[in-house]
Amino acid sequence: MTHPWRKKSGSRLGGLGAVAMLLLGAVAQAALPATAVGSTAPDEGDPRLEGALLLDATQVKAGGDLRVGVRLKLDPDWHVYWKNPGDSGLATEVSWDAPGVQVGDLRWPFPQTFRTPDGFITTHGYHDEVLLFAPAHVSESATGTLTVSTAVDALACKVHCIPAQLVLSRTLPVGPETVTDAEFAPLFDAAQAQVPAAPGAKGAPRVALALEGATLTAGKPFTGTLTVTTADGKPFAGNVEGDFFVPGRIAGVDVVALKPSGAGRFALEGKASPVVPKGEPRLTGALRLGTQATGFTAVDVDAPLAPVVADGAVAAGPAPLKLPSVKDAAGKVAPAVAASAPVAAESPMGLGLALVFAFLGGALLNLMPCVFPVLALKAYGFTRMVQEEKGKVAPHAAAYAGGILATMMLLAGAVLAVRAGGTSVGWGFQFQEPLFVAAVSAILVAFALNLFGVYTLGADGTALAGKVDQSHGLMRSAGEGVLAVVLATPCSAPLLGTAVGFAFAAGAATVVAVFLALGLGLALPFCVLVLVPGLTKRLPKPGMWMERGKQFLGFALLGTTAWLVWVMGGLAGVDGMGRLLAFLIAVGLGTWLYGQSQGLEGGRRGVTVGLAVLTLVGAGTVALRFEEAQASVEARGATASSHGGSQPWDEAAVSAALAAGQPVFVDFTADWCLTCKFNERTVLSREDVRQAFMKHNVAFFVADWTRRDARITTKLAAHGRAGVPMYLVLSPGSPDKPEVLNELLTADSVIQAVQRADGCESPLKAGSVVCARP
Repeated sequence: MTHPWRKKSGSRLGGLGAVAMLLLGAVAQAALPATAVGSTAPDEGDPRLEGALLLDATQVKAGGDLRVGVRLKLDPDWHVYWKNPGDSGLATEVSWDAPGVQVGDLRWPFPQTFRTPDGFITTHGYHDEVLLFAPAHVSESATGTLTVSTAVDALACKVHCIPAQLVLSRTLPVGPETVTDAEFAPLFDAAQAQVPAAPGAKGAPRVALALEGATLTAGKPFTGTLTVTTADGKPFAGNVEGDFFVPGRIAGVDVVALKPSGAGRFALEGKASPVVPKGEPRLTGALRLGTQATGFTAVDVDAPLAPVVADGAVAAGPAPLKLPSVKDAAGKVAPAVAASAPVAAESPMGLGLALVFAFLGGALLNLMPCVFPVLALKAYGFTRMVQEEKGKVAPHAAAYAGGILATMMLLAGAVLAVRAGGTSVGWGFQFQEPLFVAAVSAILVAFALNLFGVYTLGADGTALAGKVDQSHGLMRSAGEGVLAVVLATPCSAPLLGTAVGFAFAAGAATVVAVFLALGLGLALPFCVLVLVPGLTKRLPKPGMWMERGKQFLGFALLGTTAWLVWVMGGLAGVDGMGRLLAFLIAVGLGTWLYGQSQGLEGGRRGVTVGLAVLTLVGAGTVALRFEEAQASVEARGATASSHGGSQPWDEAAVSAALAAGQPVFVDFTADWCLTCKFNERTVLSREDVRQAFMKHNVAFFVADWTRRDARITTKLAAHGRAGVPMYLVLSPGSPDKPEVLNELLTADSVIQAVQRADGCESPLKAGSVVCARP
């Protein structure tokens, strides 16, 4: 499923059953009568769900049995829900109308489990295709032709959710014998193989539950052990994988999960709901045993838990806490004028002091952990040059300083360009981009492998014996200066933040001057080596320690790479870290291949170099995709409900709020809407958003479309929407021109929208809100 949701794991069709279900279904669809097929959930003119009423017999005898089912096919990335949809969604409902036929309970194949990237919301359902079916028994007195009809009520979801309804029917002749439908019966068999066995069914595993306490306490966690044995009483000795347990709806229990703890044993962890239920809860759900390699066996779980008792003063069913409305809360906040009263302005820092701070801060950057490995590497190079390349120290120091200053000027230019575009940036802003972090990490790994001797720069490895390492030329020194700047930007040395902050708030000339001073300070140690007479003579003489030291510095660079992997974790989460590590492995392979090519000649060398380049390009194309990983990090936010202080949506109440001079924010949402929940948790529940609502006295309305509501449906259609979420911001100055926000909210977009609704700014785009108040 697309952002912000992803499929964690789910049921897998077993071997030939999956092939049969897909191939036969595609062929057989065309053979069905027109009344037995239909499409629904229109989105942008395209139905997202197709349904077909299937029977596993072409003729049935009186008193005979058959199977009836509904086959649902969904567009890519769309899904419907299991009988327990989980934290969000609505269970798919299938009802039957078949005179002369008794239809049994619906059979549910083991579902997939979907999670938000941060694991906050978990749901269960089916994507691509599923056959929901039931056994049926024909009356002994049936004659002629039977009519089987079904009504399907589902919720089709991708980023947004659309209610889906189907009414299908077909006829079935009654004859002397039941004739199996050779086309559709295999589909039912494949679906039956995925349905968990009923508790106590012949040959099915047996499940027993033992809790660690005699009772459950309302609102408190509980633990226990679930034991699984085979039908002949032996402990289950196999493994499990993926989301092997899907809980049912359990009254009195908010959360329950299983973890393997030994052969045939699973640790049960759960939490009772804060409200004491009327009866004793039971642990229900579907348990899937086995693995893809060994095959799956699923069984329904239905075992008694324990009575739930109140915790202290908590009575059965305490009334939920009612939060004050946004309007009431705003009345208790000090007036905005008092909060923003002018204060005595601080004396601004002078340019001279800023330059001093920048120079000293740049010098201290050399001691920061992100720069120190490069400092040590350069010190090693200077020691070697002093002994073996007398008279060339000054040019190398100048090249190193030149690399630093040139990079500082490029960085200053980037800051000015981004700022001119209206975006605020800070020191180290480029490290907010995962691709930049990946590039720097790759360079560090390549540098480290060079120090390990995997490859050389500038000369063949065979030409280096007994000679000075040609990779320590002037371009190498300049490159080390560039690397020092790149690695320095995420570090903040003492005095640096004040100087850089002053520069970012000042004019272009000041930005350039401060960055130049910063660069000079960063280059200071090696300028001192050149400018102070006799200092170079104090450096140690060369020896075997230098080769060992060079290799040790390679590990120092790898240590810096490890830090950058940690930086990537903050930018793109664990998935991003994994992608970066995979790419760095490819970088290692590519540089090793390049090193191998340096000992070859002719076409073999060209082929090896080409293979190295292909390795890097291929790995970069596949691994360096951080969009989904970044989404997983952005999904980590506040966990409180965003609907505190809201009131149910009603057109009359909205009009009254606008007439009273209040801006209005309307959240069109539903409990089953995953994108709605994502926005509520990561945006609408944020403290800065809630404070903005109070500051601007926003009336917050919630249009709850969890159950169908014709008023909400009409309102959605009026704004060109087929489903939720939808967010409207209305201004008292222009109540007939609401602003429709994007489906995926950001805190800035919400705050700016309510500011526009409460302010007097010009429209930013056609159809946006305006304010007519002075």
